[in-house]
Amino acid sequence: MKKFRLMDWPTFIASIIILLSVIVPLIAFPKASEAIILRLNDVVTGGLGAVYLGIGVAALLFVLYIAFGKYGQVTLGEADEKPEFGTFSWAAMLFSAGIGSSILYWGAIEWVYYYQAPPFHIAPESEEAINYAAAYGIFHWGPIAWAIYVLPALPIAYSLYVKKNPILKISLTCEPILGKYTTRWPGKLIDVLFIFGLLGGAGTTLGLGTPMIAAGVESLFGIDGGGLVLRLSILIIATVIFAISSYSGLKRGIRVLSDMNLWLTFILLAFIFVVGPTIFIMETTVSSVGLMMKDFFRMATWLEPFGGFKGIETTDFPQSWTVFYWAWWLVYGPFIGLFIARISKGRRLKEVVLGTILYGTLGCVLFFGILGNFGLWLEISGTFSVTDVLNNQSGEAAIMAIIGQLPFGKLMTLIFIITALLYLATTFDSGSYILASSTQTKVDGEPYRWNRLFWAFALSFLPFTLLLIGGDDSLSLLQTASIVAGAPLIIIFIMLMVSFLRTLGEDRIKLEARRSAHKERERKTLSITYAKRDNWWE
Repeated sequence: MKKFRLMDWPTFIASIIILLSVIVPLIAFPKASEAIILRLNDVVTGGLGAVYLGIGVAALLFVLYIAFGKYGQVTLGEADEKPEFGTFSWAAMLFSAGIGSSILYWGAIEWVYYYQAPPFHIAPESEEAINYAAAYGIFHWGPIAWAIYVLPALPIAYSLYVKKNPILKISLTCEPILGKYTTRWPGKLIDVLFIFGLLGGAGTTLGLGTPMIAAGVESLFGIDGGGLVLRLSILIIATVIFAISSYSGLKRGIRVLSDMNLWLTFILLAFIFVVGPTIFIMETTVSSVGLMMKDFFRMATWLEPFGGFKGIETTDFPQSWTVFYWAWWLVYGPFIGLFIARISKGRRLKEVVLGTILYGTLGCVLFFGILGNFGLWLEISGTFSVTDVLNNQSGEAAIMAIIGQLPFGKLMTLIFIITALLYLATTFDSGSYILASSTQTKVDGEPYRWNRLFWAFALSFLPFTLLLIGGDDSLSLLQTASIVAGAPLIIIFIMLMVSFLRTLGEDRIKLEARRSAHKERERKTLSITYAKRDNWWE
């Protein structure tokens, strides 16, 4: 049948088997599974901390080298081809897919954790702690995060639009290293690891987004935000939205939803900026960006290696935050990279790199600078204690309390909830689209609709099941599991960098050889022409 002839069944079936192999033990042996995953998490974040930070810096330097080096002007498509999507829609789609509803969660309250337990052994709640509380979130969601996202996009987009390979797979970009094994089990393993990482990482977004939206519903209507029925209802509504969007396709579904999302974001942040402490927000944001730029490489490489020696305190700040974030970005990196590659036809490599880093970082700066600094102002001005709500209730309650301090608090809470729901949906409809593409041997236009719809529901199946059996603890466990699942992606990222440089180098040599041959043919043609002319005179 035509609906099945392009399916990559080994990858498709293996991904389902791995998904079930995770769900079944968690349901059957929840305590034992939790102990194993937490132990693995300690090994990954503690033992591989230097590796994670190293790959983050390497990713940033690599993509900047591509952008400003000799390959930056390479066009993804024909030399004179126009971009498939306008800049606004392109930026909206990559940003909405890249950050999800998690930006609303951490953008509002991440500063609280740094304010109470700051980095670099700074005194809690001091002026220096306030400075870093405002700056560290921007760093974690800044250039390195978006460099990790855009790195896989470059070789994938090059393969898709320059090499004309109608296949959207991570393994294909590693062909210079894998060779004939690209289509055999090593290549299949890479694709399955990518899919597993995305399925696990999806739980992180749902684990943060679902309770936050439920808390918003509670503040509006008085319904118990911790109730199972409400949270399951939110999951179902989000699943239906992104299933319809994914089923509708890239241009009619995902692009429209992303554009709506971005406009709602502008309305929310603009309102807070205008009615909130405008001068404080502007000054704190500018100071935070300056502090991040000043201490960028210190933040990117700090690991407390002397903790525990001669009474030196160990805070575990790098492992709990920076290493955690880099692992989280790695889990999502191949998926976001595949999606950015799919929407970047007609753009130059330099445009893709700088556009992703610039628009992505700028969007996150707006969230942390406006939403986060509004909460910080409430705290340090004595207007409202966000820390008390966070410490005594929950992060979700603290977020809704911050929004509730705004004029027209109920209306802004409603806009906040809708924005969060759409961010949740845009991340997942992009994910289902890419998963469908990765489980086909060829993408003829767009992946099969039934395949996109299947993965839309598969993405929510794991957190849905865990919410049924364990509530918040299971979702937190899934968040931890996604970080563990991201460890093999370190090797894949290194392979992507090496393979892409080899591909670019080989194609450059072939291009120069073709140009030399063309010039030689022209020279010979001219020589013959001149010889005939001279003979004519004779």
